Amino acid sequence: MPNTLKEHLASGDLVTLMSAHNPLSARLAEEAGFDGIWASGFELSAAYGVPDSSLLSFTQHLDMTRAIVEQVAAPVVADIDTGYGNAINAAHVVAAYAAAGSAAVVMEDKLFPKDTSLLAGGRQELVRIEEFQGKIAAARDAGRGTKGRPHDLLVIARTEALIADLGLDEALKRGAAYAEAGADLLLVHSKRKTPDEIVAFTERWQGPIPLVIVPTAYPDLTEAKVRALGKIRIVIYANHAIRAAVGAMRQVFAQIRRDGGIHLVDKQIASVEDIFELQRVPAMKAAEKKYLR
Repeated sequence: MPNTLKEHLASGDLVTLMSAHNPLSARLAEEAGFDGIWASGFELSAAYGVPDSSLLSFTQHLDMTRAIVEQVAAPVVADIDTGYGNAINAAHVVAAYAAAGSAAVVMEDKLFPKDTSLLAGGRQELVRIEEFQGKIAAARDAGRGTKGRPHDLLVIARTEALIADLGLDEALKRGAAYAEAGADLLLVHSKRKTPDEIVAFTERWQGPIPLVIVPTAYPDLTEAKVRALGKIRIVIYANHAIRAAVGAMRQVFAQIRRDGGIHLVDKQIASVEDIFELQRVPAMKAAEKKYLR
């Protein structure tokens, strides 16, 4: 199958990915018109009620990513954190995600196990540049598959140099090294509350591969502003599905307690019929008419 993420990138327009932690949230993101789905490790960890600190297993995230791929037509980009170990681990992991139908993986240059990037006081140690170059090369080879089972997976290298407060020069150095190692795109992450650091990085970036950003900490950087910068090809809205879900559930649950029942809130939430549509129940019933005998 062709990699539709590559087709989106080839169009020249900015590609937008919305986070998801299950097939339902992915389907809603696709319905809203996003170009692709971000299979978020942060969101899945939150859905399990545990910190995003390499506590979930690779297979837990892979199984959910596979389930998402099976239920949406949009390309799915998998968040594989640090690759779950060294280059050999990363190759094994990437091969599995490629076989599951992921369009791309994002792998970051932090030590395993890692802390989530925006956690105040979190552990943000980085691996050596040469070690991460080896992991990128291994991921690239694994993402191509084998002669009998070829794949067309993109490898997005993610540098956490700015998250680790190592400065622009270190981030640029690492980005150039990762491009040299074969990364298809470079994700540069920042925890600053304004986009100044990302803007400065983008203006100084002279590498041969395009950039990816995650504007969680600096939401004022709109898509129009990103387009004006040039060089950035993908924007990932990395945790907005789970944050929206938490906010909506808190509000509805609190109202039910206040009202002493569901009599007032019922018409403010999605109908059961809406959920049936998202579950593709009409298609199932049509299949029953065709095949059940």
